[in-house]
Order: sequence, then C-alpha cells, then structure tokens
Amino acid sequence: MTNRSIPLVSLSDFTGGDPTARMAFVESLIQAFRDIGFVGVINHGIDPALIRKFYEVSAAFFALPEEQKRQYEIPGLAGQRGYTSFGREHAKHSEVPDLKEFFQFGQEVPDNHPDRAAYPDNVAVAEQADFLPTAIALFRAFEAAGRQLLRAIALGLNLDEAYFETHVQYGNSILRSIYYPPITREPASAIRAEQHEDINLITLLVGASAGGLEVLDHTEAWLPVVPQDDEIVINVGDMLQRLTNNFLKSTTHRVVNPPREEWHKPRLSIPFFLHPRSEMDLSCLPACVDEAHPLQYEPITAGAYLDERLREIGLKK
Repeated sequence: MTNRSIPLVSLSDFTGGDPTARMAFVESLIQAFRDIGFVGVINHGIDPALIRKFYEVSAAFFALPEEQKRQYEIPGLAGQRGYTSFGREHAKHSEVPDLKEFFQFGQEVPDNHPDRAAYPDNVAVAEQADFLPTAIALFRAFEAAGRQLLRAIALGLNLDEAYFETHVQYGNSILRSIYYPPITREPASAIRAEQHEDINLITLLVGASAGGLEVLDHTEAWLPVVPQDDEIVINVGDMLQRLTNNFLKSTTHRVVNPPREEWHKPRLSIPFFLHPRSEMDLSCLPACVDEAHPLQYEPITAGAYLDERLREIGLKK
C-alpha cells in the first residue's frame, strides 16, 4: 500500500467462502472505517465493461444542449430522479453552490409492491435510449456489491450477518452521474464539491475521469485519493455513523479544482449511495453505547433523516 492514502482490500476474500479470509476481510474493513472512513476495494464483481458503458452514456447526456438537459429536471422530486442543473446543490455548511450538475437514478420496485407509490419513476432520456437501462444494470451491480459489504460490516459490529438485508431490500439507494464542467473563469469561492459527508449507509464510487477527490484524516490533513483502474472506493455515510454512535467514521471529503493548466478538462464521477428503506430505525445500536461512549444521537428514521439532509443541502425546500 505504498503511497496509498486509504487501505486496499479484496471483496473476493469475503465472498470466496474461506472462514479465515472472511474474518480477516471483516477486520481490515472495520479498521479502515475506524481509522479514516474510506477503503479501496478490488475484485468487487462489477463488470468493468458496464462501468465504461455508463461513463460513455453519461458523457453523451451531459454534452447535450442545456435546454435539452433541463427538460429532464423534474419539479418536486428534490433531485432524487432525473437531472439537476449546474449550481443547485451545496454542502451542508456552505451557501455557495458546487461546480457540478448531475443525473440520478433510483430504486425500481415491482408494480404490485405495497409501497410502489413511494418510489418515483426513473427518468428516461429520449435522446439516449440506452442511458436508463445501462444505469439500472449498474445500479443492480453496485447494490449486490454493497450488500456483501454490509454483511461484512454487520459481522464487524457483532450483529447477525443478515442484519441489514431487510432494511436495504428495495432501499432508497441512488446512482448518481456527476459532471463537473471545464472551469472557464476564476471561481468566486466554490470548488467542484465543497467538503461534506455523505447522508447514506455506505457509498461506492468507481474511479473518476479525473483526479480531485480528497479525504480529511484525523490530523486534519487533506489526502488525495487516486484509485487504480479496477478499484472502487467505499466510505461510511452519516446514517451508519449515527447507527453506530460514531464507532464507524463518516469522513469529510471534497473534490478540489484542478491546477489552472487543467481547467479545460471536465470531470465525470459515478457514486452509488446505498440507502435503507425509509422506515429503518437509526437509533444507536445498544452495543455501541456505554459509559465511555455516551449516546450521541436522538432516535430518527432513515426517511426523516434523509428529508432533513436534503433540505440542508438545498435540494428540497
């Protein structure tokens, strides 16, 4: 792990079935989340060709004229489906919009599901018939890898391995394609994505088309994260930090602007935000609360917490 800012693990050690390898993976994963909140994962089972295809269709969408893209910005959905135009989202503690636009795809459930009405339809793009089906295929691949990681996390928390399964079955997860356009003039104060923490349980991120991701370590130093080609980067979100009473760390991170000589280069990034169902109780796990670690959070459901955070970052009024 020379010159790496975050540890690297192989998911095949967990899924391969060898008990010793599985527990070594669990220990490494939990230690990484305890130390810095981020970890690189290889052998994750997500088809590189599918990732490349989604990058291609995403780039083609963001190359469309602004008026065409804006027809896929759906009022009332708080950006949870479809397009969100440049400069609408900002970090929790910032009023300055990030230098980005994005398109989001969410969970799809069967028409006969009792909660079907709670899941908005995904948005199809007329100019690109393959955008939505490619997104759904990648969504499912990310979801499968994420559920394996949650199984490992459950074991690391001394919970039943299937603890998260019912909570994330048809959870409110989001696949986001983020486009950071070329920088054409000196930004007033914003960077591509101001420092923030993610809302969800865990985030899975495939390598971006350009650098810029940085994480804040426990010494308050910013460390660049440069994943290798076959690596996805995983980080703890605020919901998991809340559930574990700060035992697992939701690490502050940001996307900085490139050097001036690279301002002409855009950046495309594909994160998958793994969310539970809205009714999941995020009350701190009793095993994570004791005299040395007093209760830090009031009870709240995942749905109420998501609603609260969407308002804080300007996506919901």
